[in-house]
Amino acid sequence: MPPSTLVRSEHDVLVIGGGVAGLTLALHVAGTRRVTLVRPASDDQGASRWAQGGIAAVLSPQDDFDAHVADTLVAGDGLCDERAVRFTVEQGPSAIEWLLSLGVPFTRDTSPTANYPYHLTREGGHGARRIIHAEDATGRAVLDTLKHHAQTHPDITIRDDLVAIGLLADAQQRCRGARCLDSRGQLQELVAGDTVLATGGASGIYRHTTSPHPASGEGMMMAAELGAELMNLEFQQFHPTCLYDPDGPPFLISEAVRGEGGRLLSTDGRRFMLELDERAELAPRDIVARAIDAEMQRTGSPHVWLDVTHLGDEAIRHHFPTIHAHCLKRGLDITRQPIPVVPAAHYSCGGVATDLDGGSSVPHLYAIGEVACTGLHGANRMASNSLLECLVYARSCAAKLATQRGPTTPPTASTQPGAGVVEVRHVQQWRTALRDIMSRYVAIVRRDAGLDTASHELSELSREVQAAFESAAPNTALASLWHAVRLARLTVLAARQRRESRGLHFNPDCPPHTETGLAPRPSRLHLDDLFA
Repeated sequence: MPPSTLVRSEHDVLVIGGGVAGLTLALHVAGTRRVTLVRPASDDQGASRWAQGGIAAVLSPQDDFDAHVADTLVAGDGLCDERAVRFTVEQGPSAIEWLLSLGVPFTRDTSPTANYPYHLTREGGHGARRIIHAEDATGRAVLDTLKHHAQTHPDITIRDDLVAIGLLADAQQRCRGARCLDSRGQLQELVAGDTVLATGGASGIYRHTTSPHPASGEGMMMAAELGAELMNLEFQQFHPTCLYDPDGPPFLISEAVRGEGGRLLSTDGRRFMLELDERAELAPRDIVARAIDAEMQRTGSPHVWLDVTHLGDEAIRHHFPTIHAHCLKRGLDITRQPIPVVPAAHYSCGGVATDLDGGSSVPHLYAIGEVACTGLHGANRMASNSLLECLVYARSCAAKLATQRGPTTPPTASTQPGAGVVEVRHVQQWRTALRDIMSRYVAIVRRDAGLDTASHELSELSREVQAAFESAAPNTALASLWHAVRLARLTVLAARQRRESRGLHFNPDCPPHTETGLAPRPSRLHLDDLFA
């Protein structure tokens, strides 16, 4: 599109991403500042909606902050920022009270011995029942409630016709909004005083994921292009139990299924977790995912079994109505048959490095939710701490934004885009190649030789994609792929630099961190590190 037809508009607070984090921030900022929320329709199928299990928070009188903090630190395998963990945990109860005030339909506990009005379940890594949930579809319930309130708020403008492909900066390298493409493929510049990324993680750089429309690190790389620091990219969590169905769409089998007594069995009938960890099926996700991966290799099977039939028909239908109904549609009655499950890319523990207010290293650029790395998760995320993090940091970021106003300097001129055309099939082929490389060499178990191969193959792929990106007219699919390829290269770089096995980064060529004697350290990278 010629530069003369570029559409530019002015905004106060620009939020990119409309999952739980983005909507929560918008609702808290509105009233003190005007909010523009760029929320494509695909956000309704993002990670927030598929968060089945619930939200971890200290709500029961039998629970306490120290216990939740301790469990999180153990799951994070020595790499959590304890200050961030305690901050998140202590803000949990008030965040849940806010959701209740909005009308989120959490499942009530009607038993006569209940000591809290809502049912609390337990999931992997937690030493107590502290997961509040809306049946087995918590993400959907929270998202729908927040979206309803945002759509009716006079200070929130929702733009569902735009997709962000890059960020704007002024001469002082302060963030000044975003470059977007509208539904006709035309460029629009949304100039903003403050910009908040809530774009999700990077599980989309892998072949098998737990979400039908996973993010591929687009927000992380948009921030990195402005100089933001990225942290802990090597820690990509694979959820242990995704429904195995090669011919159907991804579907997560919630951690709560194991929390209520589900048992993992190899295809030859062995309950293998009992031998590996005293917590058995409720061990942290990195341990369970590696165990499943090992069993699949031992038996040569493409899956293991998750069996809940012993819980009984009534309990299964009561606790897991969504999972039960979905599996029935796929020809599987979980009250009578075990569920075939396989690990799948689920959650990025790394991302844009932020402080407790969501602030990045770039002035007036914030990141919240899965796109951010707050230090809460360390080397492995504990179940149901993710929605908690979305809520807590959206609220703290909103409080920060309420006290300031962004700069009014104009952004620097954008580079004139190319005019070429890239065939859709080429973009699809490149993305498939990217996912195959990452799934083969940079997944649950990595080795030095595989990481070296991945680095080489991604470098070659990057050159092809870059040439197309720089010559082609603006294209959302190609822009997403260009972000994804560079994020994958940085992920491999982070994995190669970590010379220990810790949490989600398991490399048999490196000793466990308990044997190295090295102090725990986060990995920190910038985009320029790809060219060092």
